[in-house]
Amino acid sequence: MDFNQAQRTALEHRDGPMMVLAGPGSGKTTVITHRIRRLLEAGVDPSGILVITFTKAAAAEMKERFLRLAREEDEKRRKAGKKDDHLPKNGWSLHRPEKSQQSAAEARQRAQGAGNSLEAAGSRVSFGTFHSVFYHILKWAYRFPAGNVISGEEKRQYFKKFLDESGMEVEDEAEFISSIINEISYVKGERLDLKYYYSQNCPEEWFKKLYDGYDEMLEQTGKIDFDDMLVMCHELFTERKDILAAWQKKFKYILVDEFQDINLLQYQVVRMLALPENNFFIVGDDDQSIYRFRGAKPEIMLGFEKDFPGTKRVLLGTNYRSTKEIVETSLKLIGHNKVRFEKKLEPFRGSGRPVDFRVFDNPGHEMDTVAQSIRAYHDAGYAWNEIAVLFRTGANSGLMAERLMGYNIPFKLRDVIPNLYNHWIAKDLFAYMEIAAGSRKRSDFYRIMNRPNRYFRRDAFDTPTVSFDRLKSFYQDRDWMEDRICDLEADLRAMSRLKPVAAVNYIRKVIGYDDYLRSYAEFRRMKPEELFETADKLAESAAEFETFEAWKEHAAKYEEELKKQSLEETGETEDRVTLSTMHSAKGLEYPVVFVVDANEGIVPHHKAGLSADIEEERRLFYVALTRAKDRLHVAAVRERYHRKTDVSRFIGEAGL
Repeated sequence: MDFNQAQRTALEHRDGPMMVLAGPGSGKTTVITHRIRRLLEAGVDPSGILVITFTKAAAAEMKERFLRLAREEDEKRRKAGKKDDHLPKNGWSLHRPEKSQQSAAEARQRAQGAGNSLEAAGSRVSFGTFHSVFYHILKWAYRFPAGNVISGEEKRQYFKKFLDESGMEVEDEAEFISSIINEISYVKGERLDLKYYYSQNCPEEWFKKLYDGYDEMLEQTGKIDFDDMLVMCHELFTERKDILAAWQKKFKYILVDEFQDINLLQYQVVRMLALPENNFFIVGDDDQSIYRFRGAKPEIMLGFEKDFPGTKRVLLGTNYRSTKEIVETSLKLIGHNKVRFEKKLEPFRGSGRPVDFRVFDNPGHEMDTVAQSIRAYHDAGYAWNEIAVLFRTGANSGLMAERLMGYNIPFKLRDVIPNLYNHWIAKDLFAYMEIAAGSRKRSDFYRIMNRPNRYFRRDAFDTPTVSFDRLKSFYQDRDWMEDRICDLEADLRAMSRLKPVAAVNYIRKVIGYDDYLRSYAEFRRMKPEELFETADKLAESAAEFETFEAWKEHAAKYEEELKKQSLEETGETEDRVTLSTMHSAKGLEYPVVFVVDANEGIVPHHKAGLSADIEEERRLFYVALTRAKDRLHVAAVRERYHRKTDVSRFIGEAGL
């Protein structure tokens, strides 16, 4: 394989720290795999090489790509009649830092049994995530029993039970629990003091109860979570220098992929592990640091040379993925960030078609045109799986999914699309309409009785079916409550004569549901616009139907299709259009990419207030643009939910 000068510099590097700045499509994985090969061919003990990345899938793929390379090299050597005597014949196990007679004998036996080949040596290189590597260290030190790591489902069930038993009520329980789990992870990873922490999801007293209750549960059950692994490993290495020295002796060469995604605690632990030899080889792109909400900071990578004096830096500046137009557009955009390494990237492929930017009247027009364009590409010879549609958030992808269903275009989801019709706001609106249509189910009344607050008590609805006469009788000695019941009856009668979209607007504006959403948003420390947007999406959907029954039928069919999607196994080779968030598309590439909803409030997101937040959003948009190989389409809208909306500032910055 031919390498450019920058790639050769990186993969031939031997000792000491090195930082490889790898632009999009620059062949960073190739550099990592060939560097491992060069280390092994130089006689480095394979068990002394540690390769770390951030997900199990990425670690497995990295290992498989290296072993594929090793098999190819072994085959070349066999055909050339060469021997592999220069390769090491033994090594240490990942689980034991001491070099015992037993482990050495086992290693020799493995080497002899497998043949002293590059592949056999490579099979003893350690590939893993930060969590898996650190857990092995902790397991060796503390002799942890099997099953002591809490699963994601166990976390969710714990918080659900905690909310039920504590009397804490939230409307969006699943979303709230997910947000709290992420927030606790962030607090642990950053080692923040709760006394001075301001929760982003609920009042401080709530968050402290949830945090302390969760920690107490872990202690009582003898379990740890992924964040505890990092904290405990840091404490272990800090307090037990002998243990740290043993693992430092074991891992002589440490390689970290996607280094820009590292958080402070991960960095502190792996930095200790790299001492004193400092054979620390990092690969990443600060311009693709997009996980700030998980604690990732580009500043860590920017400060690496200060932490490791004598670091050699090399830029993989050739983009082998995209056309000249796509590369130049993305560089114009990212050049507006201040906190970054300056880079000059050159396209290898030359010119192609100009980047296409269009502004549509509304989201419906935007998604219809995208769907039609996708079909046109397919008719022109592109496979479905060569096309991707990228969104800022999963919540915005639902309309696209509905459109593709209508055009009979197969698609796959890289993210779980939140079902709009299963949102608690949709359930509230549907309950109102069910009652207006004649339903008297107690469950429907429970949903709407105090949304907005009418001060109804649950015990007033003491039968499976609700009678307004019985309800009035319950409050017969309180005239003001009887008035509220009569007002509700009148509102429901008025709604029964309206089309779905008019009924939704009546609930929101006349009955006062928007006021309820506003007060709930204040409690959840959200902008009310986040909840209004969901209600707007529902109103927009309702406008397409003449009756509530037809709207319900559509919602049921949509739910059925999403369930079908979630049950099907769809790999990357499956011939379907990809729908993905910008975050989930990182590391992937497609011949044709549509980046949609390029509007202020979406990208950059309305939650991005600080300059650091805006730079993060710009990096995210940069990642989206650089997924395209041949054709890049960017779209925005003039109006969303009957309100004017501005095109994203990033469009002008990119020169579109």
